[in-house]
Amino acid sequence: MNGHRIQGSLLTSGAQRVLRGVCNRTRSPLEGSILVAPTLEAGLYEAIVSARAVVCGSGGLTGHMQSLCRGRGIPVLRVDKADLADLVGEVTLDLESQSIILERGSSALSPSPDDLGSACAVIADLQDIRTINSSGPDAKRVDSFFIREEFLCLAARLRPLDALAGGPADINAYARAVADRLCTFVQALLPGQRLVLRLLDLRSDHAAEVTELATVAVEPNPELGLHGARWLRGSSAYRDALHAVLGFLREGLGDAADRVCLSAPFVTDDEEFAQLRMHLDLPVGVPLSAFIETPAAVHATAAICAAGANELFVGVKDLVQFYLAADRGNHLVADTYQTRHPAVMDALRKVVESARTADTPVRVFSLGSDLAHYLEHLPTPVGYMMCTAELQQILLRTRP
Repeated sequence: MNGHRIQGSLLTSGAQRVLRGVCNRTRSPLEGSILVAPTLEAGLYEAIVSARAVVCGSGGLTGHMQSLCRGRGIPVLRVDKADLADLVGEVTLDLESQSIILERGSSALSPSPDDLGSACAVIADLQDIRTINSSGPDAKRVDSFFIREEFLCLAARLRPLDALAGGPADINAYARAVADRLCTFVQALLPGQRLVLRLLDLRSDHAAEVTELATVAVEPNPELGLHGARWLRGSSAYRDALHAVLGFLREGLGDAADRVCLSAPFVTDDEEFAQLRMHLDLPVGVPLSAFIETPAAVHATAAICAAGANELFVGVKDLVQFYLAADRGNHLVADTYQTRHPAVMDALRKVVESARTADTPVRVFSLGSDLAHYLEHLPTPVGYMMCTAELQQILLRTRP
């Protein structure tokens, strides 16, 4: 096998064009290794974040764990599953040719910090905040950091559904752990920055991987099932946990607790948003933003703003797969999954224009490779969300 090259497809890139490492085929963390796994899943979180790179046998550009890797600058290369068996010992990843060399980088982003305006960094942990805020004077252009509650749970080894299925003590313990982590994040912010928490959104297939005691329904199509705002509206235990989180934040941060903002995931329309707001029974003055990631939400954008959403976040990754009927994790339809498709661009323009009319701030998620295209074709004003590693590349770019 000396010098043999395995061709693959790059799902996320990194700062290095060529890197070398020892293959880790276990599920245990091995610092600086190249993790080899058939699929990327939540149970591999610790092994993924300790790896220099990941090689997998399935998946698309925009799965949750791929997004985690993109945010941390961890390259992910997909190869045929049959080739995984050959990956043992030390190998070399050539990101430019999207291949692995047995035995023995990234696309340039044209936009500058001046083009970016304000930005939102999509993060996985505290280190991502420190990475962005150490990116020189242009770090001030990042006025918010976005994190999923699920990522907080993974990093803290929490089992949210098990905790929520328990009694008040279990719910309080869960809330305390989440709040303590958020407090640490807030303390790392620069003046004027805030933290956006996307409320718990565990699809049934993901929930089953991180649950030991709670009952999880088996759904034929979890992507289109009971998750996001649909699940949140039916959980009184989560409402209690959220109230406890807000209380612990106020206790630990005082007035700085207002720097933590809440966002509702997977909202379909204004009625669902209003019902969720009512169900959560948020204290007066606590704003709630909405994620726009379905075609229905695109067409209801104006109504969602009117229903009280203080800000909009456009989840382009989900939006693309629903508009184009192409599973973002299925490499067999990768050619169909197009983040610049005319239908997708039309949807993004509708959201931005509706939000602008309602005087509601809006942020559009962008892969680094799409940012220049979005800047050129979307109306202004609009903010952008980007994963940490790609956003840092822009912040560190030297102005002419």
